[in-house]
Order: sequence, then C-alpha cells, then structure tokens
Amino acid sequence: MELTRRKAIWMGTGALIVAGLPIRGSAAVEDVIAAFTGGAPIGTGDIKLVAPEIAENGNTVPIEVSSGSAAEILVLATGNPTPSVATFKFGSLAASRAASTRIRLAGTQEVVAIAKLDDGSFVQASSTVKVTIGGCGG
Repeated sequence: MELTRRKAIWMGTGALIVAGLPIRGSAAVEDVIAAFTGGAPIGTGDIKLVAPEIAENGNTVPIEVSSGSAAEILVLATGNPTPSVATFKFGSLAASRAASTRIRLAGTQEVVAIAKLDDGSFVQASSTVKVTIGGCGG
C-alpha cells in the first residue's frame, strides 16, 4: 500500500474522530459506584426504587427512591454517557428519606439506586426502563 498525503489526512481524521467519541460502558458506572461506596460490598434491603417499565419519552422519565434509614442515595443510569444522575443527602432529622424527580435516559437501560445507610452499609435496587421511540411501544 502506498501512503499518499490524501490517505494520511484521511487516516488522521479518522483517528481524531475515534478519539473524540464518548466511551460508553460499565467501566464508568463501576468507577462511580466505587467512588461512592469506597469499595465496600453492596447488599439488598432497605431501599425502594420506583421507575416505569416503559417510558414513551426518554427526556422525562419519573423515578422515586426511598429508604427508611438512608443517609445518602445515589441514582445511576447505566446507559447514559454520564451515568451519575443524582445524589440525595438526608440529615438525621429528615422526616422522610425519599425523593422523586424526572431523569433523562438515552435509551433502554437499567436505572440503579444505591443507598448509604446510617450504619455505613450500602444497599442497592435496580429497574430496567424500556424507552420507546415516538410512544409506539417499539
């Protein structure tokens, strides 16, 4: 193969495009979880995540998280370019340790909520949300 100036420019342009693409994968999610938990094990238990099974519009997906003894709750959307969606912190005098919001999802993916409990342990709940295009159920 003969390397011409034109081929070199195309190869350089292709390399720049590939380098600029966002990397989507579980490594980013695992890094966020490790930063939140400090590497501690995550169990199941005192956390509830309510999310729709099917969302007709990925721009506004309603979710609710609650826990009886959470000091902090982290919400992640595993398929988004930036997986960390929200972090809710609750004081010791909080009457209710629950929050509801609307999040944006890039497509069908898993939404994960991790709670740091008052005793320092971590629990997790997750839900898969199917995002349809145009509300047609596809």
